[in-house]
Amino acid sequence: MKTGPRLLLIALLATCGYLAAPAGSANAISLPGMVLTSAPAPLPPPLTGLATGKRINYVSTDVHGALITATALIMTPKTGKQNRIAAWAHGTTGLADKCAPSTSQSVFWPEARDAVAALLGSGFTVAAPDYPGLGTAQSHPYLVGASEARATIDAVKAARNLDSSLSTQYVVDGHSQGGAAAVFANQIAAGYDGNLVLKGTASIAPVSAIPLLAEVIPGTPIQGYLVMGLYGLNAVDPLFNPNSVLAPQAKTKQAVLTSGCLNEILASYQSLTASQLLVGGALPASVVAKLTSYDEPGQTTTTAPVLLVQGTADTTIPVELTRDMLFPLLDSYAPPVTYYEVPNGTHDSAVTSSAGYVATWLAALFS
Repeated sequence: MKTGPRLLLIALLATCGYLAAPAGSANAISLPGMVLTSAPAPLPPPLTGLATGKRINYVSTDVHGALITATALIMTPKTGKQNRIAAWAHGTTGLADKCAPSTSQSVFWPEARDAVAALLGSGFTVAAPDYPGLGTAQSHPYLVGASEARATIDAVKAARNLDSSLSTQYVVDGHSQGGAAAVFANQIAAGYDGNLVLKGTASIAPVSAIPLLAEVIPGTPIQGYLVMGLYGLNAVDPLFNPNSVLAPQAKTKQAVLTSGCLNEILASYQSLTASQLLVGGALPASVVAKLTSYDEPGQTTTTAPVLLVQGTADTTIPVELTRDMLFPLLDSYAPPVTYYEVPNGTHDSAVTSSAGYVATWLAALFS
């Protein structure tokens, strides 16, 4: 399922019309969103009591428009199914295949389970992409918004290809890395989702203000995020080599990027000074500009209503970034933006605290 020849064959069949279904067919499939494999998948508690799970391998596209494969979990409520879809865009798990939530319950974070449980409880079928490169052969374009957004939207298409009773209307809910992915999905939906109709997106503590984060993170305990961001940039821009900016001591820790997931990566880099992390202790302006161009949400207009959720005690994405910078930017566009603040909410607890509110807000978009 990971090989280039398989994708080439799929593309050839599609071009020649062999994958086309009769007009108006409820089972019509198209690329992207075509399901290549589907198998029953165990779900972590408490989701196992709420839904049945399938792990799928499906077709998506990269930021250059080339066909790729991606993986996802499709979770269908056992009771109260409303034939509507919510995509769940997860927070950072890591860069390696072992960090795909669809196969590694250890990185299906507790707060993510709470958010998905609330969506299932509201009758949503939930499509939860791993993102490109997590569980597939290519490198993971970590924080590259257009990559995550395409995989998220295509996971929704794949869910409908598995279950033709599902509506073309959908929503996206995401946290942190996935919070930015939700905003990017909102930005590209009108030109990418085909016959789907995006009703709105919820974005919890989204990664934003990339130039500011790139400046202040070096030398802090969470600077492993920046290292992952550099490798994410390399995944879409091979001309950029992370080793050109990483300092010698940081280079000695690179093995953790493939041997571990988020917690191991953060622990490995947390004690380095800024100068031990980066040559000269800071990123060149040209690299910051590249990161911003790929990773910064809100650079183009959104296409559907937005809910921004932010905890006031978040030390990973400070409240000021969402409340004072991203919210006014998105609010300047035509679709309405709602800002919901969680008092004393941390980066993770804000997800759990707001899960019911978010699910209710998203469900109301279908009224």
